[in-house]
Amino acid sequence: MITGRVQGVGFRPAVYRIARMLGLSGLVYNDTRGVTVELQGRERKISEFLDRLRSGPDKPPLADIKSCTAVDIPVIEGEDSFVIAESDSRGAALSQVTPDIATCGDCLAEMADTEDFRYAYPFINCTNCGPRYSIVKTIPYDRPNTTMSVFEMCDRCAAQYADVGDRRFHAQPVACPACGPKVVLTDSRGGITRGQSEAAISEAARLLRAGRIVAVKGIGGFHLAVDALNNEAVERLRERKGRDHKPFAMMTDSVERVRQYAVVDESAEGLLRSPQSPIVLAPRRYDAKIAPSVAPGVNTFGFMLCYAPLHYLLFAHGLKVLVMTSGNISDEPLICENDLALERLGCVADAFLMHDRRIYRQVDDSIVHLIEGEPVLLRRARGYVPRPIVAELSCDVDILAAGADMKNTFCLVKQNQLICSEHIGDLEDAEVYHHYINSIGHLRGLFEVEPEVVACDLHPGYLSSGYARSLQGLQLIAVQHHWAHIASVLAEHGAEGPVIGLECDGTGYGTDGAIWGCECMIASLDRFERFGHLAYYDLPGGDAAARQAVRPLLGLLRETCGDFELLKFRWLLERIEPDEERLRIICEQLDKQVNCVQTSSLGRVFDAVAAMLGLGAYNHFDAQLPMALEAIAQAETEERYGFEVTPTKPVQLNLDRMVVELINDIKEGLDRALIAAKFHNCLAAGLFEMGKAARESSKLNTVALSGGVFCNRYLTSRLVLLLKNDSFEVLSNREVPSNDGGISLGQAAIAAKIVCCGSSPGASSQRLKRS
Repeated sequence: MITGRVQGVGFRPAVYRIARMLGLSGLVYNDTRGVTVELQGRERKISEFLDRLRSGPDKPPLADIKSCTAVDIPVIEGEDSFVIAESDSRGAALSQVTPDIATCGDCLAEMADTEDFRYAYPFINCTNCGPRYSIVKTIPYDRPNTTMSVFEMCDRCAAQYADVGDRRFHAQPVACPACGPKVVLTDSRGGITRGQSEAAISEAARLLRAGRIVAVKGIGGFHLAVDALNNEAVERLRERKGRDHKPFAMMTDSVERVRQYAVVDESAEGLLRSPQSPIVLAPRRYDAKIAPSVAPGVNTFGFMLCYAPLHYLLFAHGLKVLVMTSGNISDEPLICENDLALERLGCVADAFLMHDRRIYRQVDDSIVHLIEGEPVLLRRARGYVPRPIVAELSCDVDILAAGADMKNTFCLVKQNQLICSEHIGDLEDAEVYHHYINSIGHLRGLFEVEPEVVACDLHPGYLSSGYARSLQGLQLIAVQHHWAHIASVLAEHGAEGPVIGLECDGTGYGTDGAIWGCECMIASLDRFERFGHLAYYDLPGGDAAARQAVRPLLGLLRETCGDFELLKFRWLLERIEPDEERLRIICEQLDKQVNCVQTSSLGRVFDAVAAMLGLGAYNHFDAQLPMALEAIAQAETEERYGFEVTPTKPVQLNLDRMVVELINDIKEGLDRALIAAKFHNCLAAGLFEMGKAARESSKLNTVALSGGVFCNRYLTSRLVLLLKNDSFEVLSNREVPSNDGGISLGQAAIAAKIVCCGSSPGASSQRLKRS
């Protein structure tokens, strides 16, 4: 029995070829757990077979073997052949589903070959590339279980599909112009303007060159495409989509083209060319001719290369670089159905380049950036999902982890597999919430998960927690937000802890009812202790404080200056909030403690500092102001502001000196790039000192970093350098985002540990009764 990513990657043909080459008899077939191989022959040949399959040149490029269990079976007299047998769909669904993979070089060569019968075919694929997760309905991964089942193969495709020596042997989406999906171009009302694929693609490219907006149906859903060099066209897209400020991703057809607009090092090039083909954030060239409205307020561009044949065919018509943003109205779910796209995006797109291959599962593009040369996921979706995190511990019961409300993902536990969903979005939008519920049902069905336990965030107001509590008859495990962040790192690295956990983000409900957001923990998968935190300050206005930077700023000023008077800071506040009456009301809130909560949020400190430096007063999207602050920081300086780490229980990181010194620098007109750098350096040093205090107390030497603040490359790089130079071992998120997109993995790992080993004082647990 072989488990891992072994279905939909050409694994059975590889097994067949190696067995025949070595003169072994037997059979191979897919089942719900992976691939089963029965071999008969000399022991030496069987050992060679296993070596070749695990690491030899015959191993399929997309295969990833997690386990290979061998047992002796009786000899079958007279058996002299090796065959590929029919799949076995019985048993629990444990086989890994392969993510959607970018078009391979062999298929691109065939698509460009005028003599090939798939010349210029927008859906060319093979066992090494093409759609997988987005088209599969159930496992095993066979054509009848995918959305390609409605396309009957022609004789030529069927011959390749059945030929074990062919690259398309059992390539489930295999098709050609004669028998497969087709592309059409329609107007915004759905009227077909071009019904032939070549004509449709050519006309779509012409419209894009002319500055029009085209909705393009790809692998996991629709993109809204527009010429990234045409500022007027990009601004029109922003207006119609309702996305005023958030940076757009871009697509082009070569790394060489990306280098005209961004700095691409060897690591970034490897990611761009990888089978996952994510959006890669790279430092922008400031002489780049990209339209200014593509990515305002940040110092990076997000680029991906073409990853579907249709993309390459579009760019072959003289396109240079396109904005390729998710096909939705801002903050709503990605659209993947043709009729819904026409209904919802008819007021956005001027034309629709669509096809008739159904997308069963919409999947957004993944986003990756590099920290110290290492890839770190910011959004985990196409190309990476649903690849599981494999745990050492196997759980006897199925578990659902509901995730967080922002940047939501959820996670299923099936034996030793922790299966995280793709990026879902922010659940406060009703359509996203319904998409979340439907997505849980889909992934549960795909992997045949019947949860007996549900884990959720401790926050009583989270929609995800409310959903978890609505599931009758399941054991509920409520997990503190920041503990889940650290647990996600432990799960990724196959560790149980304890470790020193440094967790920094914008908000998370604490066990004392405060809003936590800069924490130092001693944490393992079954318990945590809050060792230290950022000194509390008052946060007026609840959720409004996450958007309006003046609110945390006034809370910090009041905490720092005991004799706080509004007039004393009028010079600083007037460019942030010119309405004096509103300032007075917020100050009154603070004085009377009306709708105020104590917080240790580091994310809100970033907002306040960015506002003081004139970078904006409002977060139009999550972390807009912190991103702007990171973008201007001058990396060359080692200067920093002062702070104190007080030896209380718990230890507190006090930033009063930092606030006073920073305001004095603003008064004196110091360059804001230097101020931003001194601020970042102060935080890195303060977190490092908290980590050292925790090491002295606990005698632990491993630090785990997590939380949305560690999406900040400047801060993370500085802190990791300080820790490593002091001989700490540093663990951080790589496979899942450090932001709230990784919360569900941490919840799942904690719940699995509690269920397998007994309840923990680190979590609240109760059983919900059936009504």
